[in-house]
Amino acid sequence: MRSDPATILHDLFGFEAFRGVQERVVTRVMDGLGTLAIMPTGAGKSLCYQLPAVALPGCCVVISPLIALMHDQLRSARALGIRAASLTSVDADWRETQDRLIAGELDLLYVAPERASSDAFRALLERSRICLFAIDEAHCVSEWGHDFRPDYRLLRPLLDAFPLVPRLALTATADAHTRADILTQLGLPNEGLIVSGFDRPNIRYAVKPRDGMGRQLAEILATNPGPGIIYVQTRALAEKLAESLGGKGRPVLPYHAGLDPAVRAGNQAAFLASEDMVMVATVAFGMGIDKPDVRFVAHAGLPKSIEGYYQESGRAGRDGDPAVATLLWGPEDFVRARQRIGEVEAARQAGERTRIAALGALVETGGCRRAVLLRHFGESPPDQCGNCDNCLAPPACVDATQTAQKLLSAVYRTGQSYGLGHIEAVLTGKSDDRIVARGHDALSVFGIVAGDETALVKPVARALMVRDALDTNAHGGLALGPAARQFLRGEETVSLVLPPARTRRGKRSNAETNPVGDPLFDALRALRRDLAKEAGVPPYVIFHDSTLRDMAAQRPRSDRDLGQIAGIGTRKREVYGRAFLDVIANFSS
Repeated sequence: MRSDPATILHDLFGFEAFRGVQERVVTRVMDGLGTLAIMPTGAGKSLCYQLPAVALPGCCVVISPLIALMHDQLRSARALGIRAASLTSVDADWRETQDRLIAGELDLLYVAPERASSDAFRALLERSRICLFAIDEAHCVSEWGHDFRPDYRLLRPLLDAFPLVPRLALTATADAHTRADILTQLGLPNEGLIVSGFDRPNIRYAVKPRDGMGRQLAEILATNPGPGIIYVQTRALAEKLAESLGGKGRPVLPYHAGLDPAVRAGNQAAFLASEDMVMVATVAFGMGIDKPDVRFVAHAGLPKSIEGYYQESGRAGRDGDPAVATLLWGPEDFVRARQRIGEVEAARQAGERTRIAALGALVETGGCRRAVLLRHFGESPPDQCGNCDNCLAPPACVDATQTAQKLLSAVYRTGQSYGLGHIEAVLTGKSDDRIVARGHDALSVFGIVAGDETALVKPVARALMVRDALDTNAHGGLALGPAARQFLRGEETVSLVLPPARTRRGKRSNAETNPVGDPLFDALRALRRDLAKEAGVPPYVIFHDSTLRDMAAQRPRSDRDLGQIAGIGTRKREVYGRAFLDVIANFSS
């Protein structure tokens, strides 16, 4: 059995060196020390337990929240030559898996927290040799986390029953409070916390008010080739958008918990295997997606939290290539989010209000979007990143405090029961039958907005709804919110960000990511597609696009040359190397 991490890294995974904090994490695990690793999506978290699982005698038990995620990682591990299996409710070979575990014939065993916390599973482990517990998506253990799973809170007795087995917790999203809770709940030492940078520099962030959402999403699809995900808030919208966007020549499928299980599984399998499909999904399409070549993620509504947005948008560009994350929001998103606060237990309501405020800061900022995200996770980023909408095209900012006061006054004086169209008509002095019949043309606020200020009314209303100064009543009319008094008194100001004027669509933003049109690259991709279909796995399990790019550029002639390309370990070279070398040789000749 191989035991040297550097040798395993090269021979098994095909890499010359560790990335980021991987080596620190692996070293602690190999030394038998408990560790919590906070690493951004795409930073190679799975390698941190897969490598020790091969290096150490015994089996690594991986506790993961979703069957889809387990099976995706299972395929990738087996493609590397790692002896891996899962014990889930859909696995028919569970007896064989248990026998292999007891016989010491497994390196990795994936299980859900519900099974891991059972007495029967503990008894099974007592008959086996275990080298490591890896708790994936560890933020699920914390009530402060954005994706709390109660079953994660039941893992501690299992871990404590094997005091000599190290435990490794991994997550991409955890603020300071959540980190402390994970350490406590899983019995990890404070010195075991390793935090990698949260920055994903290859992702370009953009945030835009919704303004013809169908058109906006169609533009995103047109300018971003490659696989993509559009997150929506309802099942009905997922199906509606999938149908409307799918009529434009690009394969688009829906995904939500209400679909027939066979249809849902089929749609996910098609997405994983595709090189250009778009999935329109609710958050049910979540942690189970480990597809590295997603080129864009779009949110058609406000996510639940900054942590949720970071994780969902982070499903783009996991392979390190350029990707785009676009958030389309509306003020009604914030109204609905505040209404939902009353549905959670009192102890969590303060935390929910904090999450909404953090999202408000992200959508309203005229500064760097990435800086807002990174500061939320306790980092001190530079003021500009050069790869978000505000850094690439700095918006103008105007003081709209007086306009905000006029708008709030008009809402109050008209009785807090009319929509924005009516309020805007009153403010700009547009006298119609409805306004005259209600005497609103005689109010002091009638016609007090004119000229350039007219264009500020709608964006000011959005800003006031984000800040809880404007609300809506049961009939959709505008009403004063809890924070309105501070604005009316001048205790709060409104600095309004004016986005640049919309320009005509330019060239595809990711057109240079892959050399599509290069005959050799296209031929390598076609071969990968055929091999993946034959093996019953997604194409990226064979090789990532970046590996194919390197092949096309370097044109290796031998097995030895192939071994110098990142991402090609011994197992993959043995299984797939000759086929790719033959394609390259045909083009070289």
